[in-house]
Amino acid sequence: MNALTLVSFFFFTALVAFITWRMTRHDDHRHSSSYFLAGRSLTFPIIAGSLLMTNLSTEQMVGLNGAAFTDGLSVMAWEVVAVVTLVTMAMFFLPRFLKSGVTTVPELLALRFDRTTQLLANIIFVVAYAAILLPSILYSGALGLMGLLDLQTLTGIESNAVLLVLTIVAVGVGGAIYALFGGLRSIAISDTINGVGLLIGGLMIVYFGLNAISDGHGILAGWETLKTSHPEKMRSWGTEEQSVPFSTLFTGVLLLNMFYWCTNQQIIQRTFAAKTLAEGQKGVLLTGLLKLLGPLYLVLPGIIAFHMYTGQGVKADAAYGQLVHDVLPAPLTGFFAAAMVGAILSSFNSALNSTATLFSLDVYKARLKPDATDAQVVRASKWSGWLMAIAAMSIAPLMASQESLFVYVQKVNSLYYVPLLSVIVVGFLTRRVPAMAANLALVLGCVIIAAFYFVPPLTGVVDFVSNFHFIAIVMVLLVVMMLAIGKIMPRAEPWVQQDAGAIDMTPWSKAWPASIALLVLVVAIYLAFI
Repeated sequence: MNALTLVSFFFFTALVAFITWRMTRHDDHRHSSSYFLAGRSLTFPIIAGSLLMTNLSTEQMVGLNGAAFTDGLSVMAWEVVAVVTLVTMAMFFLPRFLKSGVTTVPELLALRFDRTTQLLANIIFVVAYAAILLPSILYSGALGLMGLLDLQTLTGIESNAVLLVLTIVAVGVGGAIYALFGGLRSIAISDTINGVGLLIGGLMIVYFGLNAISDGHGILAGWETLKTSHPEKMRSWGTEEQSVPFSTLFTGVLLLNMFYWCTNQQIIQRTFAAKTLAEGQKGVLLTGLLKLLGPLYLVLPGIIAFHMYTGQGVKADAAYGQLVHDVLPAPLTGFFAAAMVGAILSSFNSALNSTATLFSLDVYKARLKPDATDAQVVRASKWSGWLMAIAAMSIAPLMASQESLFVYVQKVNSLYYVPLLSVIVVGFLTRRVPAMAANLALVLGCVIIAAFYFVPPLTGVVDFVSNFHFIAIVMVLLVVMMLAIGKIMPRAEPWVQQDAGAIDMTPWSKAWPASIALLVLVVAIYLAFI
């Protein structure tokens, strides 16, 4: 990394920190609503920027472009199908969440079912985030930084293992400071600024990459080069041999996106902080519009890299970093590296803030000390957050033993995604399904998926039907089981959702036209690349 690259890197990083500090220095974090939900004051640009940046991580940028290097345009399903679920979030889930005035997903489950459901969901979220999500973000982020910033040369540390641990600790401590001292508002603002930088940087890579493969004749010539040289890579419909077959778009891929964008505490906590329902809907739908740009900077660079490096021994997961290094000018490399650091910190601090929120509100306040003041709850959140950050930093280096981190994380996430989604959907759509059915679904769902994933005689079933179809089957079975229990042993009184009156619940007048327009664009994108 030359001096110009280093200067641009530190300049952009410092600029983001300064702007965030300036905008949040007078925030009052003594009250839990201010600390956990930014005082319910977020407007749609901040919500959209924070949603986008919380979603982006090194694992996604490297992994999805690596998948495109192998399978081509069909992996854009992870970005484009997300738009369908974001529309669902804006029009179905968000109004119901905001109506109850909750801070966490388990808190809503306590209102719909009982406190046991809340406790089970909270345990699942906290364990999954602390043992899987946080360590994977730290590990993949550290690997990305080591390559992008050439830290081995910069620091003079020869041992990869030592450098990995030190980088993990640096990212972990930096992210924890943002998350635990600044609260949700500081996270959301820094996310938005970094989101703009990452979007600009990602599009610059496409511009310089297409220009490079056209020998300087422009991006349109580069696009034509890809279409004529690799037509098989430019098809939106994945074959059964590829990582995302087209048929799975309607089963597992849709369900995983549905959980992620509609019920995942790490993601949707910033929508709970919306100033009004209309602002929340605009923020979620703007995120959907921005996700349609995702294939440009999360998929197309992988195809460009395939054209440039095929036959040169470059591995799929290393292709994106190699492309960035080769096509970006030095000052822009530093700028993009800073935006990447922002993406890594954003993913980590958002997950850590959500984990601390779940523990402090749904365990400490709800179970351990019901009479705790707001100041005590915020203090408990910070202490628990630091403990979880330390645990994540300790677990993260162990991820190096996995052959494919992306595949491992996706697989393990399915353990809790499907049971939680099934319970929340049934909770919203029915009035008489009892708490016992939801509690049974949470436990059975995790056990069944774990058994078929990790018990050798059963793993062949998943391989035979495809993992994405398998989790869809489990989802259907869990829903049917809960409905059957609700029919046989219904609640004594039907559940009626109460309006907490936390914010203005007037929906955005343009929400339906905007939603329909987004869905039309999704179909158009797929038809354009058959």
